[in-house]
Amino acid sequence: MRTVRDDEGRRYLLVKRSSESSLVRDPDTGAEEYVSNADLTVEDDASPLSTAAGAVPASVRRVLTATPNDRALGLLVELVDRGPVGVRTLLDAYDLCESDLHGLLAEFRAAGLVAETTVVGERGYEATETTRDAVARLRATEE
Repeated sequence: MRTVRDDEGRRYLLVKRSSESSLVRDPDTGAEEYVSNADLTVEDDASPLSTAAGAVPASVRRVLTATPNDRALGLLVELVDRGPVGVRTLLDAYDLCESDLHGLLAEFRAAGLVAETTVVGERGYEATETTRDAVARLRATEE
């Protein structure tokens, strides 16, 4: 599979190529259509898997790559729901040891998902706009 671009700049995944036209898939919708080969340019520097991943909103991709398990994702969801939370409160409220909590928070800070803040005079953390957007989008897909 390869990434191709049409004359209007839209990116597709090349599914099948024949002599005159190619079957391409829109990574955003999954819809397939035939397009004239003359209207397509192969993008050798674009990974087809990265092109496919581009259909997922950037905020959601960032959360997905930064959360190794449900507990980590749950911590982000809690920060979205509760607002800024002090470190002591996080340690008391959840089943994370201090090193696990600080490790996750450090990873989330590096990914731009949480920001350090002050809560009642003590160090705390809050979700960034990227995280709030991602959680809202993930919740919108619940069935």
